Amino acid sequence: MARDLDNCDTATAVLAFVRARRTVQLQAEADQLAAAVTWAGMHSTGSLSDAAAVWIPGCEDEMAIAGPGAPLIAEFSVLEFSAALGLSSDSGRIYLGHAVELAHRLPRVYERVQSLDLPVWKARRIAAETIDLPLDGAEFVDLHVAATAHKISIAQLDRTIEEARVRFDPETAAQRARDAAEVRHFDIETQQVSYDGHVEVRGTLDLVDALDLEDAVARGATHLGTIADGLSLDARRSIAVGDLARRQLTLDLNAEAEPDRKRPRQVVVHVHLADAAIARVENTRTLISVEQVRSWCQSGDSQVVIKPVIDLAGHVHVDAYEVPDRLKERQALLQHSCVFPWCRRRARSCDHDHSDPASNGGATCDCNIAPLCRRHHRAKTHTRWRYDKVDDTTFIWRSPNGLIFRRDHTGTTTPQP
Repeated sequence: MARDLDNCDTATAVLAFVRARRTVQLQAEADQLAAAVTWAGMHSTGSLSDAAAVWIPGCEDEMAIAGPGAPLIAEFSVLEFSAALGLSSDSGRIYLGHAVELAHRLPRVYERVQSLDLPVWKARRIAAETIDLPLDGAEFVDLHVAATAHKISIAQLDRTIEEARVRFDPETAAQRARDAAEVRHFDIETQQVSYDGHVEVRGTLDLVDALDLEDAVARGATHLGTIADGLSLDARRSIAVGDLARRQLTLDLNAEAEPDRKRPRQVVVHVHLADAAIARVENTRTLISVEQVRSWCQSGDSQVVIKPVIDLAGHVHVDAYEVPDRLKERQALLQHSCVFPWCRRRARSCDHDHSDPASNGGATCDCNIAPLCRRHHRAKTHTRWRYDKVDDTTFIWRSPNGLIFRRDHTGTTTPQP
C-alpha cells in the first residue's frame, strides 16, 4: 500500500487512491458482518449437542441476541467469535446481535450493506434502535429506510424508527417519552481519574435543588477561605462539595442506627517495593502520585488500612479445594482482572479457576489458580476453552476451534503462527 501511495504524485491520484481504499474497507466490513451472520447460523440452538446438558447447572444455554423473530444462538459461541475479532465478550455479543438483527429482521437494509451502498456503522445504528421493536415494527423500518438510509441523516432515521415504535409498540413509546422528559442526572466519572487524583463531575438538576446546592457550596468555599490560604475560589468550591458529602455520611438516616455513627472514607493501602513514586487506584485502574495518597490518608475523616508487603514472587499452597482469602488476594494483586482474552472484569469480583482441575489432581496453589469471571469460568469448565499458565501473569489460551491468544498483564495479543 505504501508503494502505491508513493506513486500518487498529483491531487487527483491521491483522491483516487483514497476512494479505492474506501471501497476495500467497505467490502471488508460487509464481509465481516456476513461472517457474523454465518457464525450465528452455525451456532443456532440446534447446535447444542446434548439437550439434557442444558439442565446441568452452569452449562451452555440458548441466548437471544436480536429482536423478536430472530433465531436464538448457543451462549458460549459468542465468546470465540468475540475473541477472534479482538472484542470483549459483551462487545462481541452486541456485534453479533446487530448482524443477526440486520439479516433476519432488516433484510433490505442488510442487502444495502452487502452491495456496499450502506456502511456497516450506519446499518448497526439502525439495528441497535430496532432490536426492541416487534417484528412488524422492524419490517416497517426496513421497508421505509432501506432505499434511502445511505443518504439521510441519523435524525431522519430516528424519526422513522420512532414512528414505527408509536405505531406498533405504543406502550413502550409512551414510556420512552416519559423517560425522555426526566433528564435530570448527576454523574461522577470515577472511571476517569487523572494522575493528580481528580475526576470530572457533571449533572442536570432541578432549579430548586441547584440553588440549594449553589448556596451550600458557596458557603463552604467562603468558610474554607478563612482557614485555607492560597487556594483559588474554584479549588475551594470543589473541596466544599466533598465536605458536603462527608457531612451527609454522618447523618443518622436510619432510626435504628447509633446516633453518633459515622462512615469514614476508607483508604486501603497495599504496600509494594518500587523505584517509581507512583500508586495505583485499584477500582479505577488509574495511576496517581504518592503525594495524593498521602493527602487522602492525612485527612481526619479517613480510615487508613495498611496492607503489609506481600511477596508475590513466593508460592502459596493449601491442601483444601476452596481458595483461601490470602491466595485470592495474591491473585487480585497479580492479575487485576479476569484472565480470559480481552476481558477486563475486576479480579476481586471473579471466581478462582483451577487450571488443572482438582478432579485431575490439580493443586490449590499460586501456579494453578487464576481469576475468571463467572461467564468465562463456565465456558472453560463446560467447553473446550483451555489455557496454559506460562508464568505468574502470562496465559496462553486455545479456543474450541484452535485459535491462540496470549493474555498477560499488558492485555491480549494474538501470536503469529
